Amino acid sequence: MRSEETVFVGGPLDGRVLPVLTGPTGQPPKWYEVPVPDAGGGPPTVFAYRRVPAGYTKRLGIQRGWKYEYVPEGRERRTLKWPWSKPGHG
Repeated sequence: MRSEETVFVGGPLDGRVLPVLTGPTGQPPKWYEVPVPDAGGGPPTVFAYRRVPAGYTKRLGIQRGWKYEYVPEGRERRTLKWPWSKPGHG
């Protein structure tokens, strides 16, 4: 599998560059979750990072890659939206 060096911004991994595995399309996952074990033996704390564009070139506006930004609220859970579903029901 291929990996990409990705910058992390904010949270406990601020400023670190870590290799992140890419998917079949060559892009890293949209969300990156880091579980940190609890010292007291309780459930682990999960830190969530969202993938955002790292920047764009000046001349052509081509994207320069990806970075992960810390999201203190956690990962956003989405529900499937089928075309035949009624509005307001998930």
